[in-house]
Amino acid sequence: MAALPRAIERGDRAQGTGHRGGLRARLFALCHLLFALMLAAPVWAQARRVISIIPATTEMLFAMGAGDRVIAIGSYDHFPPEAQKLPRVGALIDPNVELILQMRPDLVVLYGTQTELKRRLERANIPYYSYVHKGLSDITGTMRSLGRRVGVESAGNALAARVDKQLADIRERVSARPRPKTLLVFERERRSLRNIYASGGDGFLHDMLVAAGGADVMGDIHRQSITMSTETVLDRAPEIIVELRYSADDINDSDISAWNTLASVPAVRNRRVILLTGQEFVVPGPRVGDATRRLAAAIHPELKW
Repeated sequence: MAALPRAIERGDRAQGTGHRGGLRARLFALCHLLFALMLAAPVWAQARRVISIIPATTEMLFAMGAGDRVIAIGSYDHFPPEAQKLPRVGALIDPNVELILQMRPDLVVLYGTQTELKRRLERANIPYYSYVHKGLSDITGTMRSLGRRVGVESAGNALAARVDKQLADIRERVSARPRPKTLLVFERERRSLRNIYASGGDGFLHDMLVAAGGADVMGDIHRQSITMSTETVLDRAPEIIVELRYSADDINDSDISAWNTLASVPAVRNRRVILLTGQEFVVPGPRVGDATRRLAAAIHPELKW
């Protein structure tokens, strides 16, 4: 607002120093300033026909009470149940652009990297919300900004505040406990230890692990995903190995026993290889607080969760 006095001063000089001229100059300057502020601040109408092709944002929209505005979802959106009756329009690498355009949405929630889809939407004059996958704090930030963008700002803020409180409570409970060296694995070749994908020192999985009271054994490598060999696992010697799966259907005895080939690893030797199932571990949405609590219970069972 510091520009306002300078604008008024310039108006006084242009219009004269009399009372009437000064008043006109001030009104003229104020109108120009208000117009400039209106141009600078985006003004959005409430979105009534929303397409979300991202599992996390689809969950957010339903959790903040805007599910009745969602007209289509992505190929991999599996929660909440009430969203499953909606048509699907593709995902990150295969969006059905023609179907999206035919549905005439007034907002499309898409990945920030989908440049071609953005271009097509811009040509059709269809607004979009660009989602970027980052760390744990960005999840609640997205809830707030998406709620504001859709027109349910208070509900988005309330949802974010609830998740923030869940995470704060977990951090408080584990704060006085030792932090065991933990390896967080989210994918590997079935029934073998080939192509192990683990969380590195960046991203929401790493942040969840730290919030749950673990020390990320790969935390010094600042990437969200790291491809590991068995030699790396032996070298890092985790005290706990947590493996994440989408569902219990992905687990069988021969698959679990594959870790037994690394008997010298403390986590294997002490039988602290833990499998946790559920999409909430890999979808950075409203259930992230619940997922972090389950992770904390696996790392610190002595706290009686």
